[in-house]
Amino acid sequence: MPIPKIPPLPSHKTEQWSSPPQMFQDLSVAGILVTDKAGIVLSSQGFARKILRVKKGIPLEQALPQLWPKVKRTLQDLKRRQEESISIETEVNFLTWIEPIVYDSICDGIICFFIEHLKIPELLSQLSSFQDLTGVLNTIIDSSADGLWVSDSQGIIIRINPASERISDVKAEDIIGRSTQELIDLGIIKRSVFEEVINSKKVVSYLTQSANGRKFIATGTPVFDVSGDVVRVVVSERDVSEIDRLQRELEEQEAIKDEFRHKIAEMQQTNLSSQQVIAKSPCMVKALSQAIRVSNVDSSVLILGESGVGKGLFADLIHKNSRRAEKPIIKINCGAIPESLIEAELFGYEKGAFTGAQAQKPGHFEFADGGTLFLDEIAELPLSAQVKLLHFLEDGQITRVGGTTGRTVDVRVLAATHRNLEEMVENKSFRLDLYYRLNVIPIYVPSVRERKDCVLPLLRYYLDFYAEKVGCKRRLSLAATDALLSYKFPGNVRQLMNICERLVVMSETELVDLQDLPSDVFSSQKKQGRSSAVQLPENIALREAIEKVERSILKRSYAKHRNQYKMAALLGVTQATIARKLKKYGISKHVDYE
Repeated sequence: MPIPKIPPLPSHKTEQWSSPPQMFQDLSVAGILVTDKAGIVLSSQGFARKILRVKKGIPLEQALPQLWPKVKRTLQDLKRRQEESISIETEVNFLTWIEPIVYDSICDGIICFFIEHLKIPELLSQLSSFQDLTGVLNTIIDSSADGLWVSDSQGIIIRINPASERISDVKAEDIIGRSTQELIDLGIIKRSVFEEVINSKKVVSYLTQSANGRKFIATGTPVFDVSGDVVRVVVSERDVSEIDRLQRELEEQEAIKDEFRHKIAEMQQTNLSSQQVIAKSPCMVKALSQAIRVSNVDSSVLILGESGVGKGLFADLIHKNSRRAEKPIIKINCGAIPESLIEAELFGYEKGAFTGAQAQKPGHFEFADGGTLFLDEIAELPLSAQVKLLHFLEDGQITRVGGTTGRTVDVRVLAATHRNLEEMVENKSFRLDLYYRLNVIPIYVPSVRERKDCVLPLLRYYLDFYAEKVGCKRRLSLAATDALLSYKFPGNVRQLMNICERLVVMSETELVDLQDLPSDVFSSQKKQGRSSAVQLPENIALREAIEKVERSILKRSYAKHRNQYKMAALLGVTQATIARKLKKYGISKHVDYE
């Protein structure tokens, strides 16, 4: 929007004296005289009337002939005069100010102020302080980053600061002296906060826009005199266009960050998909993120979780994403090796170390040199082997059974167990120091019942996987899907995989239905159906059926919770409704608020 052209202000200005300046009032002005343009006294106050005996209607030339020449010159040239000390037939000297009263460039009279000479030093001191204070205030106003407009009680602009000129793209000389209504008519401002403040005598704020398109917040504040009338209105303008620009930049930066996060998530998902890991539940996503993060370091990792959750898969994931990916990962099931042979298998042995040791043999630690050693079921490791494993974790050296010389190997140890090692430490069946060495970075792999969101994708993946191996197609019916989703899978992913393989092999049709499921899954579904379903006879009335179902739900909920507030929260009703329904169906004879 183009900024409107501002017409010039009228050439004449009005100047009138209604009372002496505040500085003069504070210094107790000795006297005041007012004359018309002919020099006739119109008013006399204070010492001018009492001591000088100047009366209304007397020519000033007659009353004060010493002062008349100076007043006469002021009437002619309209210049203000400050005269030196004048003694007027008293012992008191006066300093006189002579001010013309001008209207439309025509002098209508003169006003004279008389200040006692003894007050002059005080006046000059206060005048100097006043000038210093005025200079400081002017500097503060002009250096403010916020725009400031000041109007009088009639809405006439008497000052704006440089920030206001910049925000509104105007010049002070074009604004000062104009009324707010005139500025609205010219299109300089869209709303007169000055008039709103004057009328309401309250602070007024609103968001507006200048003619040059800048947005700013205008806040008008009234200034009151001692009688409570508004004498000034101060409007501050805060430019929010820069704030909007910064906000857009922040949003752009956030968008870039979100894009980077999305790319990283895609890369992680691609990486996980290559490992055949399905993660939909937040707990599983968290575990996989931890595994990827620890892949970049060589710290020992303890993988925890129930049997069949895929702890070995996590070990593979960590190894393949580490700097050791080009080296081997050796997997040992500590519970599958006889206790008498576990040390020899792990650390190797020398010739003649025991009966049948015809030659020396390196252990799995040496085979895994430069790579990773995964010790599954670490809780089954004998105490004697725990000591040697602890020594390796401390100094990186192993000693073969029957040997006397240590060997340094570069091996990262990953361990896993489904048992509670803390309880085993308390029972003295697992070393505390080894537990702390292995438990540097623990990762908990959730069970299938903890990752419900993953069950359906897992079922579909392994059903397709085994169907492709067999060379056929298989898909689950809705009933079979519901049964499998409600099954708890105590054997976790390993059991789920076995069930999928069985369904692919044993099903005679492409559609796998409820009767094709294993008996434990099918019986579990029927049991849940019997416990949750309400048996309704045929030809039952709708109202009676609703009440029967409602009573069954309330009865089960009350038996489980025994608390009306918990029941109300779970069933989505109020406590009063629960209390009324329980009484209606005779489920509870007392009101339980605990």
